[in-house]
Amino acid sequence: MNTRRNFLKNASLLSASTLLMPQLSVAAIKKASYGVQLYSFRDAMLENPKATLEKIASLGFKEIESAGSKLGYYYGLTPSEMGKTCKALDMKLTSGHVRLDDKFEQTMADAVASGQEYVICSSMPTDGQTVDNYKKVAEQFNVAGEACKKLGLKFGYHNHEYEFESEDGQILYDVLMDNTEEDLVHMELDLGWVVVAGKEPLHYFKKYPGRFPLWHLKDMDIHGKESTEFGKGILDIELMLNNKDLSGVKHIYIEQEEYASTPVESMRHNMNYLKNI
Repeated sequence: MNTRRNFLKNASLLSASTLLMPQLSVAAIKKASYGVQLYSFRDAMLENPKATLEKIASLGFKEIESAGSKLGYYYGLTPSEMGKTCKALDMKLTSGHVRLDDKFEQTMADAVASGQEYVICSSMPTDGQTVDNYKKVAEQFNVAGEACKKLGLKFGYHNHEYEFESEDGQILYDVLMDNTEEDLVHMELDLGWVVVAGKEPLHYFKKYPGRFPLWHLKDMDIHGKESTEFGKGILDIELMLNNKDLSGVKHIYIEQEEYASTPVESMRHNMNYLKNI
């Protein structure tokens, strides 16, 4: 029987669960495991990669994404050394930024040797802000994705600002999204560049749910169009983190290219910011 007592009891439970919902959301944010894009520490990585990785580990990072440098994608270390060094520090090399060029077969082989899961094309392989070029690139990406899949790797693409320009009413980034195969091309959404381009990451989460297994979590100074410490720019970081599931994100890499003082101090600030949301 649905008595008044049962009604009040159920209402009380409902109220309690409602009150707990935002707390659970915050808890989920704080329990997230964050990675870092090594371009944030580019100079230090060239000077002493192993010591720099030790410093990065001390800041609480658990995942690493490498980037190109004058000493290659692994900063003078062999792919295997890079992977093993991260593992010894209780971190994992999960991704790396690469070029889609005539050396791509070796790039894939090195990625396998390093133990990483993703190889991410860091910029458009051909010039041309046109729908036709983006359709051609989308097909290149599909082919690269198939090649990576055969080796147990996952291929992806990282955006900047320019991909959100339009031609004939079509947003070029959307052309990429609409012409790439979801199981072959795994998008890494740089949230900072999306907002600088005047777009909303949440719009893309809703339009292409589950298509963004990787993020660059980057706050941006809209006036200077450069990255800044968390909380000083225009990105609504808490809103982004509360919509992780919609985006499909599995790996969140913090990237900061410009600093108030040093990369270490900026990253310490960023990690503390995430803990205190």
